[in-house]
Amino acid sequence: MSLFNKLKTKLFRSSSKIEEGLDAIVEDGGKVEAVEEAQVDPADVKAEVADVEASKPGMLGKILGRSAPVVRRELDDDMLEQLEELLIATDMGVDTALRVTANMAEGRFGKKLSVDEIKQLLANEITRIMEPVARPLPLYPKRPQVVLVVGVNGSGKTTTIGKLASQFRAAGKKVVIAAGDTFRAAAVEQLQVWGERAGVPVLTAPQGSDPASLAYDAMSKAQEDGADLLLIDTAGRLQNRADLMEELAKIVRVIRKKDESAPHNTLLVLDATTGQNALSQVETFRNISDVSGLVMTKLDGTAKGGVLVALADKFGLPIHAIGVGEQIDDLNAFDPAEFAAALTGLDQ
Repeated sequence: MSLFNKLKTKLFRSSSKIEEGLDAIVEDGGKVEAVEEAQVDPADVKAEVADVEASKPGMLGKILGRSAPVVRRELDDDMLEQLEELLIATDMGVDTALRVTANMAEGRFGKKLSVDEIKQLLANEITRIMEPVARPLPLYPKRPQVVLVVGVNGSGKTTTIGKLASQFRAAGKKVVIAAGDTFRAAAVEQLQVWGERAGVPVLTAPQGSDPASLAYDAMSKAQEDGADLLLIDTAGRLQNRADLMEELAKIVRVIRKKDESAPHNTLLVLDATTGQNALSQVETFRNISDVSGLVMTKLDGTAKGGVLVALADKFGLPIHAIGVGEQIDDLNAFDPAEFAAALTGLDQ
């Protein structure tokens, strides 16, 4: 299965919501265009009919020289309002939805559009917004490159770290993981499982230990081993933001004793199923730590995949990868065109 088809399958909930909404919008006030017919000799078609009966729907119509009827609706104020409401319902956000629909309408107001034409326009606008932020995790010659991974509990930090470790190891990089969420035994155990799957060592400390001390020891270990990458997990207890802020600040202070340029990346992992809450999480973590890029997880479990468009439009932070499943290879580099096509249900 190609990456696009896999992504489209995983984003079924989002794409089906948009497709169903677009169908309803166009049918509401739309008109069926006249079906064009070509002159066909029945004798030439007769031999083809038996083979076509079990084939794809619509194939017989093509052989007979007929184009399928198409419903088109004039793009007016009412239709624009319905499109805005549909995009807001996918958690694209009010500001982004208004901007997208305005751009779609530019130069087309009063024209008749089909569902497929609207999908293409929508995909084009989403791609335009997403292209500037689609960037892989930057790799530097500095060794070890320290990546601090932040996010609320349950956002998918642990699985993301495991998947990243697996991918970098497969690319020939030497990776070390530090289980810095020392207050949650389950988080440490889960990270150890992912470390085993990825074939990467996971450094741990007794429950309740100082995360900064573990990060310092992990830096020493990574340097001794000649590791290319050190991935540091962190706690995500937003209900106590002052403590979390101090904890992250202390981790940064301590690892800078080893390398004043560290951390080289601070990844914020977001759960797509939280919808608009993802935007407030970005605001919070940008205040707590110097977030350099995003990873969006659980896009396969939500009908509100449009939140990723809102994030790109509002913050402009690099989106390094998206998670579309629980398997170790279900973390993909972010491709804006493929994402836009999958989100809108557009065929490629």
